[in-house]
Amino acid sequence: MSALNSTSRKQLYRITLSMVFAISPVWSQQTNVLEQRLEQLQQQYERTTQELQQQIAALKKQIEEQNYTAAKEKNATVSAAQLAAEQEVKKVLSSSEVGANFQGKLASQPTYDLLHEAETKIQGLQQQVGTFEFHGYLRAGYGLNSQGGQQVAFQAPGAEAKYRLGNEAETYGEFIFVNNWLNPEKDTNRAWMKTEIMIAANTTNSSSPANFPYTVSNGRVNWDGNDQFRLREAFVKAGHVFGDSQPDAKFWIGERYYRRQHIEINDFYPLDLSGYGGGVEDVNLGVGKLAVALLFNARPDILTQSGNYAKSNIDVRLYDIKTPTGLWTAWADFVPSKGGTTQSGQVIPTNDGYAFGVQHKLLEWHGGYHYFGIQYGTGAASNFSSGGNGTQIEDPTPYISRRRQFLATEQVLFQPNDRFAVMPIFVYQRTRDGFPRHPWQQWVSFGARPMVFFTNHVSLAFEAGFDHTHSPVGPTYDGWLRKFTIAPQISAGRKFFSRPVLRAFLTYGNWSDGLRGFVGGAPFQNRTSGFTYGVQGETWW
Repeated sequence: MSALNSTSRKQLYRITLSMVFAISPVWSQQTNVLEQRLEQLQQQYERTTQELQQQIAALKKQIEEQNYTAAKEKNATVSAAQLAAEQEVKKVLSSSEVGANFQGKLASQPTYDLLHEAETKIQGLQQQVGTFEFHGYLRAGYGLNSQGGQQVAFQAPGAEAKYRLGNEAETYGEFIFVNNWLNPEKDTNRAWMKTEIMIAANTTNSSSPANFPYTVSNGRVNWDGNDQFRLREAFVKAGHVFGDSQPDAKFWIGERYYRRQHIEINDFYPLDLSGYGGGVEDVNLGVGKLAVALLFNARPDILTQSGNYAKSNIDVRLYDIKTPTGLWTAWADFVPSKGGTTQSGQVIPTNDGYAFGVQHKLLEWHGGYHYFGIQYGTGAASNFSSGGNGTQIEDPTPYISRRRQFLATEQVLFQPNDRFAVMPIFVYQRTRDGFPRHPWQQWVSFGARPMVFFTNHVSLAFEAGFDHTHSPVGPTYDGWLRKFTIAPQISAGRKFFSRPVLRAFLTYGNWSDGLRGFVGGAPFQNRTSGFTYGVQGETWW
Protein backbone atom coordinates (compact mmCIF):
# COMPACT_ATOMS: atom_id res chain seq x y z
CA MET A 1 0.00 0.00 0.00
CA SER A 2 2.82 2.26 1.00
CA ALA A 3 4.70 1.17 -2.14
CA LEU A 4 1.72 2.08 -4.30
CA ASN A 5 1.38 5.29 -2.47
CA SER A 6 5.01 6.02 -3.02
CA THR A 7 4.66 5.16 -6.67
CA SER A 8 1.54 7.26 -6.95
CA ARG A 9 3.25 10.15 -5.33
CA LYS A 10 6.12 9.90 -7.76
CA GLN A 11 3.78 9.75 -10.70
CA LEU A 12 1.79 12.66 -9.35
CA TYR A 13 5.02 14.59 -8.92
CA ARG A 14 6.05 13.85 -12.49
CA ILE A 15 2.63 14.87 -13.80
CA THR A 16 2.76 18.12 -11.84
CA LEU A 17 6.22 19.01 -13.19
CA SER A 18 5.08 18.26 -16.72
CA MET A 19 2.08 20.56 -16.31
CA VAL A 20 4.23 23.35 -14.88
CA PHE A 21 6.67 23.14 -17.78
CA ALA A 22 3.77 23.11 -20.23
CA ILE A 23 2.07 26.12 -18.69
CA SER A 24 5.24 28.24 -18.26
CA PRO A 25 5.47 29.48 -21.92
CA VAL A 26 1.83 30.57 -21.90
CA TRP A 27 2.24 32.40 -18.61
CA SER A 28 5.36 34.11 -19.82
CA GLN A 29 3.58 35.25 -22.98
CA GLN A 30 0.64 36.74 -21.02
CA THR A 31 3.08 38.56 -18.73
CA ASN A 32 4.74 40.23 -21.73
CA VAL A 33 1.35 41.44 -23.07
CA LEU A 34 0.44 42.97 -19.73
CA GLU A 35 3.78 44.73 -19.49
CA GLN A 36 3.34 46.22 -23.00
CA ARG A 37 -0.18 47.40 -22.12
CA LEU A 38 1.13 49.00 -18.92
CA GLU A 39 3.84 50.82 -20.88
CA GLN A 40 1.30 52.13 -23.40
CA LEU A 41 -0.94 53.46 -20.61
CA GLN A 42 2.02 55.19 -19.00
CA GLN A 43 2.95 56.89 -22.31
CA GLN A 44 -0.66 57.96 -22.93
CA TYR A 45 -0.83 59.36 -19.40
CA GLU A 46 2.35 61.37 -19.93
CA ARG A 47 1.09 62.80 -23.27
CA THR A 48 -2.31 63.72 -21.81
CA THR A 49 -0.67 65.36 -18.82
CA GLN A 50 1.65 67.39 -21.07
CA GLU A 51 -1.23 68.57 -23.29
CA LEU A 52 -3.28 69.62 -20.26
CA GLN A 53 -0.32 71.53 -18.87
CA GLN A 54 0.09 73.38 -22.19
CA GLN A 55 -3.62 74.28 -22.30
CA ILE A 56 -3.48 75.50 -18.71
CA ALA A 57 -0.48 77.68 -19.53
CA ALA A 58 -2.18 79.12 -22.62
CA LEU A 59 -5.35 79.94 -20.63
CA LYS A 60 -3.28 81.64 -17.94
CA LYS A 61 -1.52 83.76 -20.57
CA GLN A 62 -4.82 84.73 -22.21
CA ILE A 63 -6.29 85.73 -18.85
CA GLU A 64 -3.22 87.85 -18.10
CA GLU A 65 -3.47 89.61 -21.50
CA GLN A 66 -7.18 90.34 -21.01
CA ASN A 67 -6.55 91.68 -17.53
CA TYR A 68 -3.73 93.89 -18.89
CA THR A 69 -5.95 95.26 -21.71
CA ALA A 70 -8.83 95.92 -19.34
CA ALA A 71 -6.53 97.69 -16.90
CA LYS A 72 -5.05 99.77 -19.72
CA GLU A 73 -8.51 100.82 -20.97
CA LYS A 74 -9.59 101.57 -17.43
CA ASN A 75 -6.51 103.70 -16.85
CA ALA A 76 -7.15 105.54 -20.13
CA THR A 77 -10.76 106.23 -19.10
CA VAL A 78 -9.68 107.33 -15.65
CA SER A 79 -6.99 109.56 -17.17
CA ALA A 80 -9.56 111.21 -19.42
CA ALA A 81 -11.89 111.57 -16.48
CA GLN A 82 -9.12 113.03 -14.34
CA LEU A 83 -8.35 115.52 -17.08
CA ALA A 84 -12.02 116.51 -17.26
CA ALA A 85 -12.12 116.84 -13.48
CA GLU A 86 -9.00 118.97 -13.41
CA GLN A 87 -10.50 121.27 -16.03
CA GLU A 88 -13.68 121.61 -13.95
CA VAL A 89 -11.60 122.37 -10.86
CA LYS A 90 -9.66 125.04 -12.74
CA LYS A 91 -12.93 126.62 -13.88
CA VAL A 92 -14.13 126.82 -10.29
CA LEU A 93 -10.82 128.04 -8.90
CA SER A 94 -10.46 130.66 -11.61
CA SER A 95 -13.86 132.17 -10.83
CA SER A 96 -13.45 135.59 -9.25
CA GLU A 97 -16.60 135.11 -7.17
CA VAL A 98 -16.28 131.64 -5.70
CA GLY A 99 -12.61 130.78 -6.18
CA ALA A 100 -11.59 132.03 -2.75
CA ASN A 101 -14.48 130.31 -0.98
CA PHE A 102 -13.71 126.86 -2.42
CA GLN A 103 -9.91 127.13 -2.31
CA GLY A 104 -8.58 124.05 -0.50
CA LYS A 105 -12.05 122.51 -0.05
CA LEU A 106 -12.48 120.63 -3.36
CA ALA A 107 -12.00 116.89 -3.49
CA SER A 108 -8.64 115.78 -4.89
CA GLN A 109 -10.20 112.79 -6.68
CA PRO A 110 -12.80 113.02 -9.53
CA THR A 111 -16.36 112.30 -8.48
CA TYR A 112 -18.45 109.53 -10.02
CA ASP A 113 -20.44 112.07 -12.02
CA LEU A 114 -17.29 113.42 -13.66
CA LEU A 115 -16.02 109.92 -14.41
CA HIS A 116 -19.34 108.92 -15.96
CA GLU A 117 -19.56 112.15 -17.98
CA ALA A 118 -16.03 111.74 -19.37
CA GLU A 119 -16.66 108.12 -20.32
CA THR A 120 -19.95 109.07 -22.01
CA LYS A 121 -18.22 111.81 -24.03
CA ILE A 122 -15.52 109.39 -25.16
CA GLN A 123 -18.13 106.86 -26.28
CA GLY A 124 -20.00 109.61 -28.14
CA LEU A 125 -16.84 110.69 -29.96
CA GLN A 126 -16.07 107.09 -30.92
CA GLN A 127 -19.59 106.69 -32.30
CA GLN A 128 -19.31 109.92 -34.31
CA VAL A 129 -16.00 108.83 -35.79
CA GLY A 130 -17.56 105.54 -36.85
CA THR A 131 -20.44 107.22 -38.69
CA PHE A 132 -18.45 109.94 -40.47
CA GLU A 133 -16.87 109.72 -43.95
CA PHE A 134 -14.65 112.19 -45.77
CA HIS A 135 -14.15 111.99 -49.54
CA GLY A 136 -13.04 114.37 -52.21
CA TYR A 137 -11.03 115.37 -55.24
CA LEU A 138 -8.07 117.73 -55.52
CA ARG A 139 -5.73 119.02 -58.18
CA ALA A 140 -3.15 121.74 -57.61
CA GLY A 141 0.00 123.00 -59.25
CA TYR A 142 1.57 125.88 -61.07
CA GLY A 143 2.80 126.63 -64.57
CA LEU A 144 4.19 129.30 -66.86
CA ASN A 145 3.66 130.08 -70.53
CA SER A 146 6.28 130.53 -73.23
CA GLN A 147 5.84 134.31 -73.09
CA GLY A 148 6.99 134.37 -69.45
CA GLY A 149 3.65 134.83 -67.72
CA GLN A 150 1.33 132.58 -65.78
CA GLN A 151 0.08 129.37 -67.38
CA VAL A 152 -2.99 129.59 -69.62
CA ALA A 153 -5.14 126.81 -71.03
CA PHE A 154 -5.52 125.95 -74.71
CA GLN A 155 -9.22 125.50 -75.53
CA ALA A 156 -11.03 126.03 -78.82
CA PRO A 157 -13.98 128.45 -78.90
CA GLY A 158 -17.29 126.60 -79.08
CA ALA A 159 -15.74 123.47 -77.55
CA GLU A 160 -17.42 122.59 -74.26
CA ALA A 161 -14.25 120.97 -72.88
CA LYS A 162 -10.48 120.90 -73.29
CA TYR A 163 -7.89 118.12 -73.04
CA ARG A 164 -6.78 118.16 -69.42
CA LEU A 165 -3.24 116.80 -69.06
CA GLY A 166 -0.88 119.73 -68.57
CA ASN A 167 -3.70 122.10 -69.56
CA GLU A 168 -5.37 123.00 -66.24
CA ALA A 169 -4.34 126.42 -65.00
CA GLU A 170 -6.13 126.44 -61.66
CA THR A 171 -6.33 124.73 -58.30
CA TYR A 172 -9.63 122.91 -57.82
CA GLY A 173 -11.07 120.78 -55.05
CA GLU A 174 -14.29 119.04 -54.05
CA PHE A 175 -14.62 118.12 -50.38
CA ILE A 176 -17.39 115.70 -49.44
CA PHE A 177 -18.64 115.20 -45.88
CA VAL A 178 -20.89 112.19 -45.26
CA ASN A 179 -22.61 111.18 -42.04
CA ASN A 180 -24.34 107.81 -41.64
CA TRP A 181 -27.27 108.35 -39.31
CA LEU A 182 -28.68 104.85 -39.55
CA ASN A 183 -26.76 101.59 -39.94
CA PRO A 184 -23.20 103.01 -39.98
CA GLU A 185 -21.93 99.42 -40.12
CA LYS A 186 -23.39 99.30 -43.66
CA ASP A 187 -25.15 96.01 -43.08
CA THR A 188 -26.71 95.15 -46.45
CA ASN A 189 -29.70 93.55 -44.74
CA ARG A 190 -30.74 96.70 -42.85
CA ALA A 191 -32.16 100.11 -43.75
CA TRP A 192 -29.73 103.04 -43.87
CA MET A 193 -29.83 106.84 -44.04
CA LYS A 194 -27.09 109.37 -44.64
CA THR A 195 -26.49 113.02 -45.45
CA GLU A 196 -23.90 114.28 -47.91
CA ILE A 197 -22.45 117.78 -48.26
CA MET A 198 -19.94 118.85 -50.89
CA ILE A 199 -17.99 122.10 -50.93
CA ALA A 200 -16.29 122.93 -54.24
CA ALA A 201 -13.50 125.50 -54.34
CA ASN A 202 -11.12 126.84 -56.96
CA THR A 203 -8.50 129.53 -57.29
CA THR A 204 -6.58 131.05 -60.18
CA ASN A 205 -3.21 130.31 -58.46
CA SER A 206 -2.59 134.04 -58.13
CA SER A 207 -1.44 135.89 -55.03
CA SER A 208 -3.98 137.35 -52.63
CA PRO A 209 -3.97 141.04 -51.63
CA ALA A 210 -2.95 141.80 -48.07
CA ASN A 211 -6.41 142.99 -47.00
CA PHE A 212 -8.26 139.91 -48.34
CA PRO A 213 -11.38 141.62 -49.73
CA TYR A 214 -14.32 139.48 -50.82
CA THR A 215 -17.55 139.84 -52.77
CA VAL A 216 -20.76 137.82 -52.90
CA SER A 217 -22.33 137.17 -56.31
CA ASN A 218 -25.13 134.72 -57.15
CA GLY A 219 -24.53 132.80 -53.97
CA ARG A 220 -20.77 132.60 -54.55
CA VAL A 221 -18.23 133.99 -52.13
CA ASN A 222 -15.29 135.35 -54.14
CA TRP A 223 -12.31 135.89 -51.88
CA ASP A 224 -9.82 138.45 -53.20
CA GLY A 225 -11.37 138.03 -56.66
CA ASN A 226 -9.50 134.73 -57.19
CA ASP A 227 -10.94 132.16 -54.77
CA GLN A 228 -14.47 130.80 -55.13
CA PHE A 229 -16.41 128.52 -52.78
CA ARG A 230 -19.67 126.84 -53.74
CA LEU A 231 -22.10 124.43 -52.12
CA ARG A 232 -22.42 121.73 -54.77
CA GLU A 233 -24.19 119.00 -52.81
CA ALA A 234 -26.48 118.97 -49.79
CA PHE A 235 -28.90 116.04 -49.75
CA VAL A 236 -30.35 113.24 -47.66
CA LYS A 237 -30.40 109.66 -48.95
CA ALA A 238 -32.04 106.48 -47.64
CA GLY A 239 -32.01 102.87 -48.79
CA HIS A 240 -33.30 99.37 -48.07
CA VAL A 241 -36.52 100.87 -46.72
CA PHE A 242 -38.66 98.17 -48.36
CA GLY A 243 -36.57 95.30 -47.04
CA ASP A 244 -35.74 92.36 -49.26
CA SER A 245 -38.40 93.24 -51.85
CA GLN A 246 -36.24 96.13 -53.18
CA PRO A 247 -32.92 95.97 -51.28
CA ASP A 248 -31.05 98.28 -53.68
CA ALA A 249 -33.69 101.02 -54.08
CA LYS A 250 -32.58 104.45 -52.82
CA PHE A 251 -34.52 107.65 -52.17
CA TRP A 252 -32.95 111.11 -52.10
CA ILE A 253 -33.95 114.77 -51.70
CA GLY A 254 -31.77 117.88 -51.88
CA GLU A 255 -29.02 119.26 -54.11
CA ARG A 256 -26.63 116.78 -55.72
CA TYR A 257 -24.59 115.71 -58.71
CA TYR A 258 -27.17 113.48 -60.36
CA ARG A 259 -25.98 110.41 -62.32
CA ARG A 260 -23.63 112.39 -64.54
CA GLN A 261 -21.97 110.91 -67.60
CA HIS A 262 -18.29 111.87 -67.74
CA ILE A 263 -15.40 111.61 -70.20
CA GLU A 264 -12.17 111.65 -68.21
CA ILE A 265 -9.34 113.07 -70.32
CA ASN A 266 -11.20 116.19 -71.49
CA ASP A 267 -13.51 116.51 -68.44
CA PHE A 268 -16.64 116.63 -70.61
CA TYR A 269 -20.12 115.80 -69.28
CA PRO A 270 -22.43 114.67 -72.13
CA LEU A 271 -25.35 114.43 -69.68
CA ASP A 272 -25.49 116.46 -66.47
CA LEU A 273 -28.86 117.04 -64.81
CA SER A 274 -27.34 117.95 -61.46
CA GLY A 275 -29.34 120.34 -59.35
CA TYR A 276 -32.12 120.53 -56.77
CA GLY A 277 -34.86 117.95 -56.44
CA GLY A 278 -35.56 114.42 -55.37
CA GLY A 279 -36.13 110.94 -56.69
CA VAL A 280 -35.66 107.22 -56.47
CA GLU A 281 -32.97 105.13 -58.14
CA ASP A 282 -31.73 101.55 -58.45
CA VAL A 283 -35.24 100.08 -58.46
CA ASN A 284 -34.88 96.52 -59.74
CA LEU A 285 -37.30 95.76 -62.59
CA GLY A 286 -35.83 92.42 -63.52
CA VAL A 287 -34.70 93.47 -67.01
CA GLY A 288 -32.72 96.36 -65.52
CA LYS A 289 -32.84 99.15 -62.96
CA LEU A 290 -35.04 102.25 -62.92
CA ALA A 291 -34.34 105.80 -61.74
CA VAL A 292 -36.91 108.62 -61.70
CA ALA A 293 -36.10 112.16 -60.57
CA LEU A 294 -37.55 115.67 -60.54
CA LEU A 295 -34.83 118.31 -60.84
CA PHE A 296 -35.20 122.08 -60.73
CA ASN A 297 -33.14 125.24 -61.21
CA ALA A 298 -33.83 128.92 -61.78
CA ARG A 299 -32.27 132.03 -63.33
CA PRO A 300 -31.88 134.73 -60.64
CA ASP A 301 -31.28 137.36 -63.34
CA ILE A 302 -34.69 136.81 -65.04
CA LEU A 303 -37.75 137.85 -63.02
CA THR A 304 -41.34 137.69 -64.26
CA GLN A 305 -44.73 138.01 -62.56
CA SER A 306 -44.40 134.26 -61.78
CA GLY A 307 -41.05 134.74 -60.03
CA ASN A 308 -37.59 133.80 -61.19
CA TYR A 309 -37.55 131.98 -64.50
CA ALA A 310 -37.39 128.27 -63.62
CA LYS A 311 -36.49 125.11 -65.48
CA SER A 312 -37.95 121.76 -64.41
CA ASN A 313 -36.64 118.35 -65.47
CA ILE A 314 -38.56 115.07 -65.29
CA ASP A 315 -35.84 112.49 -65.80
CA VAL A 316 -36.49 108.76 -66.31
CA ARG A 317 -33.73 106.19 -66.84
CA LEU A 318 -33.71 102.45 -67.43
CA TYR A 319 -30.17 101.15 -67.06
CA ASP A 320 -28.01 98.06 -66.51
CA ILE A 321 -30.03 96.21 -69.15
CA LYS A 322 -27.97 93.07 -69.68
CA THR A 323 -27.48 91.77 -73.23
CA PRO A 324 -24.88 89.53 -74.87
CA THR A 325 -23.19 92.68 -76.18
CA GLY A 326 -22.95 94.45 -72.80
CA LEU A 327 -25.03 96.81 -70.66
CA TRP A 328 -27.49 99.28 -72.16
CA THR A 329 -29.07 102.44 -70.78
CA ALA A 330 -32.09 104.30 -72.16
CA TRP A 331 -33.17 107.66 -70.77
CA ALA A 332 -35.67 110.44 -71.44
CA ASP A 333 -35.98 113.96 -70.07
CA PHE A 334 -39.06 116.19 -70.27
CA VAL A 335 -38.62 119.90 -69.47
CA PRO A 336 -41.55 122.29 -68.93
CA SER A 337 -40.64 125.96 -68.32
CA LYS A 338 -43.11 128.69 -67.42
CA GLY A 339 -42.70 132.04 -69.19
CA GLY A 340 -43.95 135.53 -68.43
CA THR A 341 -43.09 139.20 -68.79
CA THR A 342 -40.17 140.88 -67.05
CA GLN A 343 -40.35 144.31 -65.43
CA SER A 344 -38.56 145.75 -68.47
CA GLY A 345 -41.29 144.39 -70.73
CA GLN A 346 -39.34 141.45 -72.19
CA VAL A 347 -41.61 138.51 -73.00
CA ILE A 348 -40.26 135.14 -71.86
CA PRO A 349 -41.96 132.34 -73.79
CA THR A 350 -43.43 129.28 -72.11
CA ASN A 351 -41.70 126.26 -73.56
CA ASP A 352 -41.68 122.48 -73.32
CA GLY A 353 -38.65 120.53 -74.41
CA TYR A 354 -37.63 116.91 -74.44
CA ALA A 355 -34.44 114.88 -74.77
CA PHE A 356 -33.63 111.19 -75.01
CA GLY A 357 -30.63 108.96 -75.53
CA VAL A 358 -29.07 105.52 -75.28
CA GLN A 359 -25.73 104.36 -73.94
CA HIS A 360 -23.82 101.13 -74.36
CA LYS A 361 -21.23 99.96 -71.83
CA LEU A 362 -18.67 97.17 -71.69
CA LEU A 363 -17.31 97.20 -68.15
CA GLU A 364 -14.88 94.31 -68.55
CA TRP A 365 -12.96 95.09 -71.71
CA HIS A 366 -9.20 94.38 -71.99
CA GLY A 367 -8.47 95.65 -68.50
CA GLY A 368 -10.69 98.71 -68.94
CA TYR A 369 -14.07 99.63 -70.42
CA HIS A 370 -15.87 100.90 -73.52
CA TYR A 371 -18.64 103.53 -73.45
CA PHE A 372 -20.67 104.78 -76.41
CA GLY A 373 -23.60 107.18 -76.22
CA ILE A 374 -25.91 109.00 -78.59
CA GLN A 375 -28.55 111.60 -77.62
CA TYR A 376 -30.88 114.24 -79.05
CA GLY A 377 -32.66 117.18 -77.42
CA THR A 378 -35.10 119.95 -78.29
CA GLY A 379 -36.14 123.28 -76.76
CA ALA A 380 -35.27 123.83 -73.12
CA ALA A 381 -33.97 120.24 -72.89
CA SER A 382 -31.57 120.59 -75.81
CA ASN A 383 -28.44 121.24 -73.75
CA PHE A 384 -28.79 117.97 -71.73
CA SER A 385 -28.46 119.94 -68.50
CA SER A 386 -30.70 121.11 -65.66
CA GLY A 387 -28.80 124.37 -65.36
CA GLY A 388 -27.43 123.62 -61.89
CA ASN A 389 -24.03 122.97 -60.29
CA GLY A 390 -21.95 125.04 -62.64
CA THR A 391 -24.01 124.53 -65.79
CA GLN A 392 -26.14 127.27 -67.31
CA ILE A 393 -29.84 127.54 -68.13
CA GLU A 394 -30.01 128.61 -71.77
CA ASP A 395 -31.34 132.04 -72.63
CA PRO A 396 -35.13 131.87 -73.13
CA THR A 397 -35.18 133.55 -76.53
CA PRO A 398 -38.38 133.76 -78.59
CA TYR A 399 -37.04 130.87 -80.67
CA ILE A 400 -36.06 128.56 -77.80
CA SER A 401 -38.65 125.97 -78.87
CA ARG A 402 -36.66 125.54 -82.11
CA ARG A 403 -33.39 124.75 -80.39
CA ARG A 404 -31.89 121.39 -81.31
CA GLN A 405 -28.81 119.45 -80.34
CA PHE A 406 -27.34 116.12 -81.40
CA LEU A 407 -24.44 114.54 -79.53
CA ALA A 408 -22.47 111.33 -79.96
CA THR A 409 -19.60 110.37 -77.66
CA GLU A 410 -17.27 107.44 -77.22
CA GLN A 411 -14.50 106.68 -74.75
CA VAL A 412 -12.35 103.60 -74.30
CA LEU A 413 -9.92 102.54 -71.59
CA PHE A 414 -7.54 99.84 -72.82
CA GLN A 415 -5.00 98.38 -70.38
CA PRO A 416 -3.85 94.90 -71.45
CA ASN A 417 -1.09 94.69 -68.81
CA ASP A 418 0.59 96.65 -66.01
CA ARG A 419 3.07 98.29 -68.38
CA PHE A 420 0.80 100.16 -70.79
CA ALA A 421 -2.61 101.86 -70.82
CA VAL A 422 -4.38 104.22 -73.19
CA MET A 423 -7.68 106.12 -73.27
CA PRO A 424 -8.94 107.36 -76.66
CA ILE A 425 -12.12 109.47 -76.92
CA PHE A 426 -14.38 110.93 -79.60
CA VAL A 427 -17.02 113.71 -79.48
CA TYR A 428 -19.35 114.90 -82.22
CA GLN A 429 -21.84 117.67 -81.46
CA ARG A 430 -24.20 119.72 -83.65
CA THR A 431 -26.25 122.56 -82.18
CA ARG A 432 -28.86 124.93 -83.57
CA ASP A 433 -29.93 128.00 -81.56
CA GLY A 434 -33.37 128.20 -83.18
CA PHE A 435 -33.07 131.61 -84.82
CA PRO A 436 -34.37 131.65 -88.39
CA ARG A 437 -31.69 131.31 -91.04
CA HIS A 438 -29.06 130.44 -88.39
CA PRO A 439 -27.31 127.23 -89.50
CA TRP A 440 -25.94 124.49 -87.29
CA GLN A 441 -22.87 124.97 -85.10
CA GLN A 442 -20.46 122.06 -84.88
CA TRP A 443 -17.80 120.67 -82.57
CA VAL A 444 -15.68 117.61 -83.42
CA SER A 445 -13.05 116.31 -81.03
CA PHE A 446 -10.84 113.25 -80.80
CA GLY A 447 -7.73 112.47 -78.79
CA ALA A 448 -5.94 109.92 -76.62
CA ARG A 449 -3.81 109.65 -73.50
CA PRO A 450 -1.34 106.72 -73.56
CA MET A 451 0.71 105.87 -70.45
CA VAL A 452 3.84 103.76 -70.08
CA PHE A 453 4.66 102.31 -66.63
CA PHE A 454 8.35 101.74 -65.85
CA THR A 455 8.03 100.72 -62.18
CA ASN A 456 5.25 100.46 -59.63
CA HIS A 457 5.40 104.22 -59.13
CA VAL A 458 7.13 105.82 -62.13
CA SER A 459 5.36 106.33 -65.45
CA LEU A 460 5.30 108.58 -68.50
CA ALA A 461 2.03 110.01 -69.84
CA PHE A 462 1.36 111.53 -73.26
CA GLU A 463 -1.74 113.27 -74.48
CA ALA A 464 -2.74 114.45 -77.93
CA GLY A 465 -6.04 116.13 -78.70
CA PHE A 466 -7.67 117.67 -81.76
CA ASP A 467 -10.71 119.98 -81.79
CA HIS A 468 -12.49 121.50 -84.77
CA THR A 469 -15.20 124.09 -84.15
CA HIS A 470 -17.44 125.98 -86.54
CA SER A 471 -19.85 128.80 -85.72
CA PRO A 472 -21.49 130.82 -88.50
CA VAL A 473 -23.16 133.19 -86.01
CA GLY A 474 -21.42 135.88 -84.03
CA PRO A 475 -18.76 135.73 -83.00
CA THR A 476 -17.99 133.66 -86.08
CA TYR A 477 -15.05 131.25 -86.21
CA ASP A 478 -14.03 128.16 -88.08
CA GLY A 479 -10.81 126.32 -87.36
CA TRP A 480 -8.91 123.65 -85.52
CA LEU A 481 -6.78 123.35 -82.40
CA ARG A 482 -4.12 120.73 -81.66
CA LYS A 483 -2.66 120.15 -78.21
CA PHE A 484 0.20 117.84 -77.15
CA THR A 485 1.53 117.09 -73.65
CA ILE A 486 4.31 114.95 -72.20
CA ALA A 487 4.32 114.36 -68.45
CA PRO A 488 6.66 112.19 -66.33
CA GLN A 489 4.72 110.96 -63.29
CA ILE A 490 5.05 109.47 -59.83
CA SER A 491 1.85 107.66 -58.89
CA ALA A 492 0.44 105.18 -56.39
CA GLY A 493 0.36 102.23 -58.81
CA ARG A 494 0.40 100.80 -62.31
CA LYS A 495 -3.17 101.68 -63.29
CA PHE A 496 -4.49 104.41 -65.55
CA PHE A 497 -6.49 105.79 -62.63
CA SER A 498 -3.84 105.25 -59.94
CA ARG A 499 -3.93 108.23 -57.60
CA PRO A 500 -2.38 110.24 -55.98
CA VAL A 501 -0.10 111.31 -58.82
CA LEU A 502 2.64 113.92 -59.05
CA ARG A 503 3.58 115.10 -62.52
CA ALA A 504 5.71 117.62 -64.38
CA PHE A 505 4.43 118.61 -67.81
CA LEU A 506 5.33 120.33 -71.04
CA THR A 507 2.38 121.28 -73.28
CA TYR A 508 2.42 122.55 -76.84
CA GLY A 509 -0.59 123.90 -78.71
CA ASN A 510 -1.11 125.26 -82.19
CA TRP A 511 -4.23 126.37 -84.04
CA SER A 512 -5.40 127.58 -87.42
CA ASP A 513 -5.75 131.21 -88.49
CA GLY A 514 -9.51 130.82 -88.19
CA LEU A 515 -9.07 130.65 -84.39
CA ARG A 516 -6.48 133.41 -84.09
CA GLY A 517 -7.40 135.62 -81.13
CA PHE A 518 -9.72 132.98 -79.63
CA VAL A 519 -7.12 130.68 -78.03
CA GLY A 520 -4.61 131.23 -75.22
CA GLY A 521 -5.80 134.59 -73.95
CA ALA A 522 -3.55 137.65 -73.78
CA PRO A 523 -0.16 135.87 -74.11
CA PHE A 524 -1.13 134.36 -77.49
CA GLN A 525 -3.62 136.96 -78.74
CA ASN A 526 -1.85 137.42 -82.07
CA ARG A 527 -0.23 133.99 -82.32
CA THR A 528 -1.19 130.56 -83.57
CA SER A 529 1.04 128.45 -81.31
CA GLY A 530 2.61 128.37 -77.88
CA PHE A 531 3.62 126.13 -75.03
CA THR A 532 3.29 125.95 -71.26
CA TYR A 533 5.15 124.01 -68.57
CA GLY A 534 4.77 123.33 -64.89
CA VAL A 535 3.93 120.81 -62.18
CA GLN A 536 0.69 119.36 -60.85
CA GLY A 537 -0.55 117.00 -58.15
CA GLU A 538 -3.88 115.20 -58.45
CA THR A 539 -5.77 112.80 -56.22
CA TRP A 540 -9.19 111.61 -55.11
CA TRP A 541 -10.25 109.65 -52.06
